[in-house]
Amino acid sequence: MAEQKPSVRPALTADTRVEDFRQFYWLKQELADFCRQHGISASGGKLDLARRIELFLTSGQIETAPAKRTRAARAEAAPETLTLETVIHAGFVCTQRHRAFFKSVIGPKFHFSTALQRFFAENVGKTYQDAVDAWHAEQAQKRQPDHQTRIAPQFEYNQFIRDFFSDAQNHGKTRQDAIDAWKRKRSQPGDNRYTPADAQADTEAV
Repeated sequence: MAEQKPSVRPALTADTRVEDFRQFYWLKQELADFCRQHGISASGGKLDLARRIELFLTSGQIETAPAKRTRAARAEAAPETLTLETVIHAGFVCTQRHRAFFKSVIGPKFHFSTALQRFFAENVGKTYQDAVDAWHAEQAQKRQPDHQTRIAPQFEYNQFIRDFFSDAQNHGKTRQDAIDAWKRKRSQPGDNRYTPADAQADTEAV
């Protein structure tokens, strides 16, 4: 019999199932605190922290902060001539040099999207050709009629508040009403996009 998903947000511990972790919204501070408690690197943004925690909950592997590299080591990791065969190294940085290279291959429409930056972080050892293919695949997906852009965790709150006040049924409500609706939403499993039902729940709670 399949194990039921919790209806309320569980505490984040080393015993949390990775499926449950993915279902709920977590503050960056909560993620960083968890990482520090378990010897995991707490540097970077929410996406970086969530990726490391998923790795830990899935395999027990601990990703520590990489040692700072010397200028000579950084120069060695970034060859003078970038080609499609260049290998993606750990700690890839979106520099002007890299932007110019990918624009020369892809064209002026190229930009370092969130998805592409995640690709570089998660695909060490692959080549820049793989990165180019990933960029084109992302653009093709965006052209699909049913495509929905994934909102990065750090922006979900702002998006929810904007959508709350864009809904005509919420005209006249206060920012505190919107915040209360957000708190209820993030305590539930699933995505954190605003829906009209969130406003109805707000009314029922009065």
